[in-house]
Amino acid sequence: MLSEILSKTPAALPFKDLLVGTESADDAAVYRINDTQAIVATTDFFMPIVDDPYDFGRIAATNAISDVYAMGGKPFMALALLGFPSATMPVEAAQQIVAGGHAVCAEVGIPIAGGHSIDTTEPIYGLVALGLVHPDKVKRNDRAKAGDVLILGKGLGVGIMSAAMKKGELRPKAYAQMLEATTRLNTPGIALSEMAGVHALTDVTGFGLLGHLLEICRGSGLAAEIEWSKVPVLSGAKHLVEAGFVTGASERNWASYGTHVTMPAGDTTIQRKMLTDPQTSGGLLVACTPDSADEVLALFKREGFAHAAVIGRLAAGAGIQVK
Repeated sequence: MLSEILSKTPAALPFKDLLVGTESADDAAVYRINDTQAIVATTDFFMPIVDDPYDFGRIAATNAISDVYAMGGKPFMALALLGFPSATMPVEAAQQIVAGGHAVCAEVGIPIAGGHSIDTTEPIYGLVALGLVHPDKVKRNDRAKAGDVLILGKGLGVGIMSAAMKKGELRPKAYAQMLEATTRLNTPGIALSEMAGVHALTDVTGFGLLGHLLEICRGSGLAAEIEWSKVPVLSGAKHLVEAGFVTGASERNWASYGTHVTMPAGDTTIQRKMLTDPQTSGGLLVACTPDSADEVLALFKREGFAHAAVIGRLAAGAGIQVK
């Protein structure tokens, strides 16, 4: 649906300093301001995926800032976006949402310097996130090369866990795991921008692993091969997907790009649900040279990303094959 909406958007005028725009479905816009600095600009906001307003604010803020890291940028400022149903929601709940966002930005070391609020029928929260990156070190999603290996920084399953929570089937331990994953900042993106062996970078969010990997493939003119057994999955999501929990967005994702994916023979329902599962504040997806893989994995491990793993590779061709 988004592709259909954007198909009527006029082509952008040629701005020589616009290094990344809408042409590659990348994570953020990047605009060069001088020879050593470029602005990374992005926005993201959504309705609550958890009941606790403070946790919701933290998740939404982390998710928005992730797109700066996914370009290799370092955040420096944010603006808040708040939709507040004033007729039905206590002011204290809105205060907690905003406090959650401020807590994440304090962790990053950046201010929320303003924003905008409106009266809505449902709570909405997110950020405009701004960062800086050297123009020569921007990590786009369309610069991968044949032979690159694929590394995923976080385990999958957030959408499935959220679906279970809405039905009252998510246990406290699993909720804690989901919260830890969705509020862990993708800080390795800054160091990844310095690595010559890292060719492409994105983060896995609403389109699921397959959808965001397909963007890398299409932009780079390559095919991808994924080894299902190596894809990290949050332990709290494993029994839930087997019990049938899935989001509607997962089904829409598969409907939009499933024809470009070759699945293994037999019943692949579990794999398909997990690989299309929409992630909120998901992990970084890295395409790098095989020689750089150990360095990239070591970086993830140092910064606390225990699930980081090599999940496949890129080659000549088109589409995605899951083994």
